[in-house]
Amino acid sequence: MTYRADHFTALIDACVLAGALKRNLLLSLAGAELFRPRWSGEILGEMEVAIAKITNGKADTAKQRSAMERAFPEACVSGYEIYIRSIELPDENDRHVLAAAVRTYAQVLVTDNLRDFPKDKTGPFGIEVKSPDEFIADTITLHMPTAFEAIRKMRERLNHPELTASEIILKVEAHGLPQTASLLTENRSFWG
Repeated sequence: MTYRADHFTALIDACVLAGALKRNLLLSLAGAELFRPRWSGEILGEMEVAIAKITNGKADTAKQRSAMERAFPEACVSGYEIYIRSIELPDENDRHVLAAAVRTYAQVLVTDNLRDFPKDKTGPFGIEVKSPDEFIADTITLHMPTAFEAIRKMRERLNHPELTASEIILKVEAHGLPQTASLLTENRSFWG
């Protein structure tokens, strides 16, 4: 997949990728080439552990990871380990995430753990930290026709069980994405 030069790079944290709905929304938008998604093998490993925990071990996490790797073969960041030691964060276990973002020249780090990536630590690297809700809403707003087409296609893929537009909006809101839910509600005719 080739991306236009004006599309930005976003490193996505494991905590965001673990939830199926957030992951589907983000990867649908990335699949529409609205941004370049990035993660590391370590992030995907953490994602697998989190998915297993969420689903009580019932999900085939290796299959989900493999599907992501096939869909976005250029997304996996390597060579970031050299940056880890020089990075200071409130939680040392998150240093690899910022290191991967630095290595891939990400403009945005998407995470649910905003407090773990304070601006004074990420700003010097030129990396903005955003919640998944803010990031998804911003991406939709910047590219409305393409974004809504990607979301419409995502909705068509969700057939176990099939969800109505109203059900998707309720799920999006229930998963902590109120800005995104509002955009979907206001523009239902374009994707629902």
